[in-house]
Amino acid sequence: MSGVTDPLLDQVRALAGAVPDPEIPVVTLSDLGILRSVTREHEQIVVTLTPTYTGCPATEVIRGDVQLALTQAGLRDVQVRLTLSPPWTTDWISSEGRTKLRDYGIAPPGRTVHAPQAQRVAFVSREQWRSGAIPKQADATERRAPAEELACPRCGASQVECVSEYGSTPCKALYRCLRCREPFDYFKPY
Repeated sequence: MSGVTDPLLDQVRALAGAVPDPEIPVVTLSDLGILRSVTREHEQIVVTLTPTYTGCPATEVIRGDVQLALTQAGLRDVQVRLTLSPPWTTDWISSEGRTKLRDYGIAPPGRTVHAPQAQRVAFVSREQWRSGAIPKQADATERRAPAEELACPRCGASQVECVSEYGSTPCKALYRCLRCREPFDYFKPY
């Protein structure tokens, strides 16, 4: 029957979705699009999460935080699963999540350019892309330009430079604003 909601599933979805990301605590699992589904399988509730990438060091912490939030709410028979298919993409970050990242000082990702699933995509800096000095990488068959909307989250200037492809966490790159000279993280598009 369509249009019928399950109040318990709605409660679980709200509780799990409100869990903050352990690496960026201003955004929730719902904001990041990590919470994929909340379903009922027989008499058990199943929460399915998709980590931001397969090697994310926070994956088990996130799973434990969701389980703890649900247990503290009195929900005992809930299974928290991880799925890698389909793979998470920064396109799943909500508008509210992008705003929270920017307000926190992290430049949110722009649109992504998707390669066929069998191909790897290399992240290159804006300067490398524009100059044509793109490093050769054996496994990368398509390269992705950084989002043209990339701007300093502090002053809004678009004159920025990539300092390092690796920021405070593996999913971020380190940039510096050329106007205000402040460094900031950029959430890499995936």
